[in-house]
Amino acid sequence: MDSHRPLDLGDVRAGLQARGIDVLRVLYSDVLGITRSKDMLVTQMERALGHGPTFCQGVWVTTTQGDVLDGHGSVSDGLPDLVTQIVPSMIRDIPWEPGVAYVVADVYEPDGSPHPTAPRSVLQSVIDGYSEIGLTPVTGPELEYYVMEDRDGRWERTFDHKGLVYTTGAMVDPHGYFLHTLRMCDKLDIGAFAGNHEFCPSQYEINLWHADAMLSADRTFIFKTAIKDITARQGFLASFMGKPFNDEGGSGFHMHFSVERAGDNIMCDAKGNLTPIALSMIAGIIEHAPALSALSNPTVNAFKRLGPDTLAPYRNNWGLDNRSTMVRIPPERGRGTRLEMRIGDGAANPYIITAAILAAALDGIRRELTPPPALEGWTYEDEAAQVLPMTLEDALAALDADDVLKGMLGKTFVDTFVTMKADEVRRYHEAGNAADSREVSDWEVQEYLLHY
Repeated sequence: MDSHRPLDLGDVRAGLQARGIDVLRVLYSDVLGITRSKDMLVTQMERALGHGPTFCQGVWVTTTQGDVLDGHGSVSDGLPDLVTQIVPSMIRDIPWEPGVAYVVADVYEPDGSPHPTAPRSVLQSVIDGYSEIGLTPVTGPELEYYVMEDRDGRWERTFDHKGLVYTTGAMVDPHGYFLHTLRMCDKLDIGAFAGNHEFCPSQYEINLWHADAMLSADRTFIFKTAIKDITARQGFLASFMGKPFNDEGGSGFHMHFSVERAGDNIMCDAKGNLTPIALSMIAGIIEHAPALSALSNPTVNAFKRLGPDTLAPYRNNWGLDNRSTMVRIPPERGRGTRLEMRIGDGAANPYIITAAILAAALDGIRRELTPPPALEGWTYEDEAAQVLPMTLEDALAALDADDVLKGMLGKTFVDTFVTMKADEVRRYHEAGNAADSREVSDWEVQEYLLHY
């Protein structure tokens, strides 16, 4: 994380103006993963960005329906300011909006200390734990999302042809939307390299290259922001909501994850076997998976994506190149050796899902944990592994019971997250929905579709 110190904003301004950029869109993630932003005139950069921009801390506890809850920096504290500082290395010119550039910002308390609720700060604290033992975490995301069009006041899929997974072209992109989006992502310089139509009708995936964990999370945050913006400008809606439809599958956020020491992948030996560090990473993730599920599936709706025979995880297990397990080990070895964590929901906050997975694995490394045996075959009915939490309520209870993970992510952040999510659960029930319902309700569509 860039330290909280005065930047040479004159140089930043000159570089932007040389490229014809006159507006800088300052972005940061709230607790939910929703993009909060402010457009700043580049001509006013030195004055406007020398200490800020500032925002009201009530943003951390603002729900998707506009209610402001209580918590750190909220009502009981008098709604003080938070202070942002741009990260110049994360300036990205917006190709579909000439003259405007994105920039990711760090968030600080008014006294200049890193804000404990800010998702980017939470991730940085976990990365620092790896640095202390000489390791660098490397991650690569896979995100799916639906594209919808407005039909008589309801957002529906743009087409309903089935069986078109791993396809491209006019059959699955009748409006040319997806090809345009892929080209825009390339010009945005966020590591995009490929894309395709996914398993469900009107569902897509764009792949981003792996990178050091913070750069990868920043890119993913910008990616999700950009996808919604590009799509809206073409009259459609893109949503990373985990399961927006009862009659189709969900959208996941898979995380590929490896560790390096001095630039070398240390997860397999010369014979291609997983190293003790790799096995301890798996063990740490399995130990903390019930709590981790709340952070990787952060909505009531997300748990309706999970279950038996869904190609999404159901049990707390792992396997070699096995897509029915929670942790899959892809077949590549050498520099490509990695874990694939398959539990994530499309609505997950890129910084927080990364921080949670990295924290669980780091605990495994520190304690030299050993995982259970790898499972083979179709593992949904293999009772050798426990079933994961199947509701947000159960996942929040598991998070509350996991003192290690809470300590690694920070009490202030976890308390704020739980406050937000407990309120969601309460409102879901008050709308007449049963905790164990597998049906996607109108309440969920109203709560999540536009925001995620």
